[in-house]
Amino acid sequence: SGSDDKTLKVWDLTTGKEQFTLNGHTSSVNAVAVTADGKRAISGSDDKTLKVWDLTTGKEQFTLNGHSYLVKAVAVTADGKRAISGSYDNTLKVWDLTTGNGQFTLNGHTSSVYAVAVTADGKRAISGSDDETLKVWDLTTGHEELTLNGHSSSVYAVAVTADGKRAISGSWDNTLKVWDLTTGHEEFTLNGHSSSVYAVAVTADGKRAISGSWDNTLKVWDLTTGHEEFTLNGHSSSVYAVAVTADGKRAISASSDKTITVWDLTTGHEEFTINGHSSSVNAVAVTADGKRAISGSWDNTLKVWDLTTGHEEFTLIGHSSSVNAVAVTADGKRAISGSDHTTIKVWDLTTGKEQFTLIGHRNAVKAVAVTADGKRAISGSWDNTLKVWDLTTRKEQFTLNGHTSSVYAVALTADGKRAISGSDDNTLKVWDLTTGKEQFTLNGHTSWVNAVAVTADGKRAISGSDDNTIKVWDLSSGNVIASFMGDSSIACCAIAPDGLTIVAGDESDRVYFLRLEGVEELT
Repeated sequence: SGSDDKTLKVWDLTTGKEQFTLNGHTSSVNAVAVTADGKRAISGSDDKTLKVWDLTTGKEQFTLNGHSYLVKAVAVTADGKRAISGSYDNTLKVWDLTTGNGQFTLNGHTSSVYAVAVTADGKRAISGSDDETLKVWDLTTGHEELTLNGHSSSVYAVAVTADGKRAISGSWDNTLKVWDLTTGHEEFTLNGHSSSVYAVAVTADGKRAISGSWDNTLKVWDLTTGHEEFTLNGHSSSVYAVAVTADGKRAISASSDKTITVWDLTTGHEEFTINGHSSSVNAVAVTADGKRAISGSWDNTLKVWDLTTGHEEFTLIGHSSSVNAVAVTADGKRAISGSDHTTIKVWDLTTGKEQFTLIGHRNAVKAVAVTADGKRAISGSWDNTLKVWDLTTRKEQFTLNGHTSSVYAVALTADGKRAISGSDDNTLKVWDLTTGKEQFTLNGHTSWVNAVAVTADGKRAISGSDDNTIKVWDLSSGNVIASFMGDSSIACCAIAPDGLTIVAGDESDRVYFLRLEGVEELT
C-alpha cells in the first residue's frame, strides 16, 4: 500500500500485520505495482519519481527519474522486465526494470494520465486520462493503436482482463465502462456509484470487476451481464485503490480514512482492517549496529523499528507537536528528539520510555546531534540559537549565540570538541564545545544552509544550501576548498569514511556522488 505519508507498507494478509515500511519517497505515494513473482514493487509518487523495491529485504533497488510532474499510475509487465508509468505531464513512460533506464515515452494524451494497465502478454498498455479518453499503446513500437471515447469526464482507473480482450475503466462521471480491445468499441456501462470511480480491479478469470469510489463504497460487478452483484460498505471516506487476490476470493481496498480493508468476495463481508499509516516522517536515525531505526513524524510520535524483521518495536509518545529531528547515541541505548513544541526529549530505547525533557528553546527545534560518548546533545532551533545539553545532569550547559536567523542543521566532530551549524542567515558557524564560544563563521553561501556533515578526522565540513551549491570547508582556516553547483536546492549531504566521497541530494530528486581531487585520503 502507498500513502500520503510518503511511505509504502508491506502487509501479511494471513495475520493482518505490517511486515515492514518502505521509506524513500519525498512526497505522497500515488501508485504501486508488484511483479508477478512477488519479489519487487514499483511505486510512483508526487516527487516525480518511481522507485523499485526489493520485497524480500524491504530495500530500495533504484529510482526511475524522467517525468517532469507527479507520477499518478504504474503498471508492470507479467515477466517483470518493464514498468509503464503515467504522469500529470500528460505522458506515459516505459522503463527497463533490469537497468533502471527509460525505453521510450508515449505521447498522445492532451491532459494528465491518471491510470494505466498492461496486457498479460506485455504487448499493449491501456491508459486513462483527464482528457476523458483511454488510449491503447503498442509497447513494441511505442505507437498509439487506438483511442477509446465514451466517458463524459476524466478517466481515473483502468484494468484489463487476463486474456487482453477487454478493458474496464472508471471515471469522474460516476460510471465504469467495459471496452472491446479488438474493435475499440464500448460493450456496456456499469451504473450504480453515486460519485466518482477512482479504482478498479478485475478477477483473474475476467468474470468480475471490483470498483472503488468517492461514495466510500466498493462494488462487485458481473462482467458477463453487466449487473452489480453487491456493494462493500465499511470505509468512512473515499476509496482510492483496490486490488484482488489471484484466486479472486478477496479484495483489498485503501481509503482516505487511512485504513486498508480486506474483503471476502464470496460473502461480500469485511474480513479485517489494517491500521498503520499516519503522517509525514520528518527525521530518522539508525543505531550503530544497524539493527534498529528511529523515526520522527508530523503525528508527534517517534517509532522504533526492528530492521531485521521490519516490524515496529514500539512508539515513543510524549511530544505535543511535530518531531523534526532525531539522533541516537553510539551505544544504541538512547534517542534524542527535537520538536516544533520547542522541547528535546531523551528516550530509553530498551524500554521505549521517555527519560526526561530538555526545556530551553523559545521556538521549534529543527536539528539535534549527540557526541560520540553519549554525554552531550546539541540542538539547533528557529530561535536562532544552538544549545549544548549535559545528558548526565539533564541541564543546559550553555547557549551558542551568533546566528541571525533559524538554525537548520548541526554536525559534530568525532572528538566532540566542535560543532558546525547551518542557518537561514546563509552562514555556517564553527563552535568550541569546551568554552561555548564561536570560533569563526563560514561565509560563501547566498541562501540558507539546509545540511552539514563533517569528515571523520574533523578537518573538513561539507554544507548544502538553497543556493543549489555544495561547499567543502577547511575547518582550520575557514576557507572553501571546493564548490559544486547542483540543479536545485541541496537538501541533504553526507561524506564517506574516506573523507573524499560526498553524497548529496537536491529538491529536484537528484542524488550527486562527488569525489574531491588533490586532497589526501583519510586513513
